[in-house]
Amino acid sequence: PRTPSGKPDFSGNYDISTLTPFQRPREFGNRLFLNSEEVQALRDREMNIRARGSELSSPDRDAPEEGGDIGAYNDFWFDRGDDGFTIDGKYRTSILTYPEDGRMPARTAAGQAKADAAPKFAWPERDGAWWLASGDQPYDGPENQTLAVRCIYHQAASIPITPRVYNNLKTIVQTEDYLMLNIEWMHWSRIIRINDQQHKPATLATFDGDSIAWWEGDTLVVETVNFLGQPYQPAERRVIERFSPLNGGGLVYGFTMEDADYTDSYSGEMVWPKSDQLSYEYACHEGNYAMAATLRGARFREKEQRERNESED
Repeated sequence: PRTPSGKPDFSGNYDISTLTPFQRPREFGNRLFLNSEEVQALRDREMNIRARGSELSSPDRDAPEEGGDIGAYNDFWFDRGDDGFTIDGKYRTSILTYPEDGRMPARTAAGQAKADAAPKFAWPERDGAWWLASGDQPYDGPENQTLAVRCIYHQAASIPITPRVYNNLKTIVQTEDYLMLNIEWMHWSRIIRINDQQHKPATLATFDGDSIAWWEGDTLVVETVNFLGQPYQPAERRVIERFSPLNGGGLVYGFTMEDADYTDSYSGEMVWPKSDQLSYEYACHEGNYAMAATLRGARFREKEQRERNESED
């Protein structure tokens, strides 16, 4: 489909679930493509994972050991797709195409320090309320948690866009002057201005940055800057994205990320197949007790730690 001005019209729904990994497995080195046996192994591995994840749990099983890993959701909630994607009829070894080994570049010293200090979902190597002694405040309140844990914004699903283990639908509504990209994870909508020559001032920075776009033939090129700096993440980022029509429907999405926390840029591309599925509201914390339970658990650990300290005195 084309717009009245003759440009590709990307409006529609896309499901970007894929078995193709973001980073290339090290054994493939600089190889960009899979052979037929490797493609089948990719499918078989996923089917085996699904089969194990779909096994019924025994109602007579014992409780997990104290402090043990109780796992995540069962397989019903995951949606990693059924196959890898192909470009020009060839299966890719990874979404990342640069650096040449398909692996993320190393972090800078400052970037590594931020990664080490960032809040984690769990601290398995630490016991008790360790933060009472260290002075950290990881569980003082909801504001101390990451934006993703708080169900506000998830960068990896938003820009540059990469597939996740679920919630992979994207919806595009396009006019001559704008492209709206709604992202199922966090129900986040990016508004991209087409043929606007100027970015908004940095004082108007947002989590997903400020995006302007222009046409290069049938490819829509999007430049995004002015990201709102978050704790443990840099504001100095620039993303170039490319949306190109795919014969037979869908599009090819490419990106290049320049991030001050890494020693080099990184680039990738993948296919976005059209979908007849609809994106529903991502009501992440509606009826979700995770945040309250996390904070209650922290208060309980603090009480235990203080009692332990008193007994030792």
